[in-house]
Amino acid sequence: MTCARCGASGDGKFCSACGAALVAPECPSCGHQSQPGARFCNQCGGSLASEGGQGAVPASGGSGDGPTANMGWWIAGALLAGLILVVAWPIYGPGSQIPPPSPSQSPGGLGASGVDLTSMTPREAADRLYDRVMTAVSAGNQGEVLGFMPMAIAAYERAAPLDADGVHHLATLLREAQRYEEALAVSAQALENAPDHLLLLSSAAEASAALDDDDVARHYHQQILDVWEAEMAEARPEYLAHEKLMPTIRSAAEEFLSGG
Repeated sequence: MTCARCGASGDGKFCSACGAALVAPECPSCGHQSQPGARFCNQCGGSLASEGGQGAVPASGGSGDGPTANMGWWIAGALLAGLILVVAWPIYGPGSQIPPPSPSQSPGGLGASGVDLTSMTPREAADRLYDRVMTAVSAGNQGEVLGFMPMAIAAYERAAPLDADGVHHLATLLREAQRYEEALAVSAQALENAPDHLLLLSSAAEASAALDDDDVARHYHQQILDVWEAEMAEARPEYLAHEKLMPTIRSAAEEFLSGG
């Protein structure tokens, strides 16, 4: 038997000189016998690799499975990791005031204590965020204040129109964000409908004082004392909800007017 590749004589299934197949392989797909050494069936085009492995592609060939093919992916992954580190370092690295996102800060709508804000009404979500921010303010947690403040302010703006209590909360947040002119504007607008509301008067007075407009601040503080007894007799729900704050509002007005 003569080898079709090198012309050497031999017997058996493979050439002893070059290793080529000496037996015509049978196609596993259609059964057609092709020329010895063929890798694909000349009848149906099917692979003849199962016949002794003649059609197998070497691992170092064009299969893309070798180390050289994978090297590009390794390099790309390392570059991507480096890019993420470079971008994230100024935000979450040492000295940053913004903490990494926690489960309670996820963009999926989770708010304080992991509660899903998307399941609440706009006002309920705004009040929950207000509580979170003010708790952080009391604790001196500036990172949490910075993280939740924009969300809380935006939540109250979405919950409009706001009642007097909601305006008070929004004005308080704006003052904490040092947006004093906006705090005064929303308080003054709400006072047009409720001119004697103690929470609104307090918000307007505090914003005016922060703007160094002592005359306007004095006007609002004086009005607080003028209407105090009548307003507290109203027993408004928001006054009861802020029962610990109310004495502070009065004492702040008295101290300001006394020049303290």
